[in-house]
Amino acid sequence: MSFSFLLGFIAVVGIGLWFWRDSLGAREQARAASSRACRQSNVQLLDDTVALERLWLRRDRDGRLKLERLYLFEFTDTGLIRRVGSVLLVGWRVEVLQMEGGDLLVP
Repeated sequence: MSFSFLLGFIAVVGIGLWFWRDSLGAREQARAASSRACRQSNVQLLDDTVALERLWLRRDRDGRLKLERLYLFEFTDTGLIRRVGSVLLVGWRVEVLQMEGGDLLVP
């Protein structure tokens, strides 16, 4: 095993660990934002979780390249009908939160 192979392997593992940790933090930001929005709208966030729908690269307001993530969540106001909401993050910053029924929240 060569030294360059070992360095490459360490780099790949490091990038993987960084991506995993970054994804956990972003998901928690999206979950917290959706939970706050549901509380403010007097509806119940179902399963207390969000699901990643899309992941891609985008430049932020300062022109830096960041990961943009779209998370979906479900909520209910009556307990009978499930409705869908979405949270769009650039990096860990919530850009747009939308709830089915017309509520569009831009933090």
